[in-house]
Amino acid sequence: MSVTGPTGTVFNVQRASFHDGPGVRTTVFLKGCPLSCPWCHNPEGIAAAPEVMVNAARCLECGACAEACPREGGPLPAGARLGSDGCLACRACVGACPTGSREVAGRAWSVDDVLDTVLRDRLAYDTSGGGVTFSGGEPLAQAPFLLACLAACRSAGLHVAVDTCGFAPREVVMAVAARADLLLWDVKLLDAARHQAVVGVPLAPILANLAAASATGVPIWLRVPVIPGLNDDDENLRATARLAAATAGVRRVNLLPYHRTGSGKVGRLARTWAMDAAVAPTPERMCELAELFGQSGVETSIGG
Repeated sequence: MSVTGPTGTVFNVQRASFHDGPGVRTTVFLKGCPLSCPWCHNPEGIAAAPEVMVNAARCLECGACAEACPREGGPLPAGARLGSDGCLACRACVGACPTGSREVAGRAWSVDDVLDTVLRDRLAYDTSGGGVTFSGGEPLAQAPFLLACLAACRSAGLHVAVDTCGFAPREVVMAVAARADLLLWDVKLLDAARHQAVVGVPLAPILANLAAASATGVPIWLRVPVIPGLNDDDENLRATARLAAATAGVRRVNLLPYHRTGSGKVGRLARTWAMDAAVAPTPERMCELAELFGQSGVETSIGG
């Protein structure tokens, strides 16, 4: 890994992605997020520090991880932060596991690491109109690293998108908008009190940042998760459709039906999934919502 320039913490890279912007894309997931959405499908991306994940169903309880670990007391439990409580962050326990049941979410990357990885699929980008998407977590939470990655990718001639919740300092939002080809902007709830209660941060800065980013002319796709019992009521979704129509930079709305992808990851972090009672919206309901948003005059699709 190059040591020049800023480094960041990456917890996943997904190649051949079709859901994070136009064409075939490589999505780079940066760790750390200021929100606490209970339906988050990347719960390992919320904390900024690398974390231990353990798949109990694959663990043989063979003791190989304990034997390899130099820490007094053995390897850290699931959900612990790497490097805490005497951990040397050597990852020996991960390497020793014969079934791969232990892993660490998060590793330091340089800008060169990112560029070397994403350039492997340049042919796919060129033939499909795709490119690179930075997601998370919340990529704006690692602003210096993100901005350096955006500059490097743009210099290499790659189309770059950023998937953001929009909760960040204004100067960061504007710097990202100036360097990105596309913003994928998540909109959760448009009632301020409900937004604060459900995701843990105020709504007003997100809407103000959205307006400011839109004024720069950067294309924006609004991404709206449809979460049963939390934001799927007609009042909230009509308000979101009005926001899409009133924001000049918005080119498209993606309606994202709730799914349980995050539930297994939460278990590997020794946490509890808060959405057990939730049921995914029916295809018929999603089509109704797509029609509602389509009436706003903004192109609308179901899924990414």
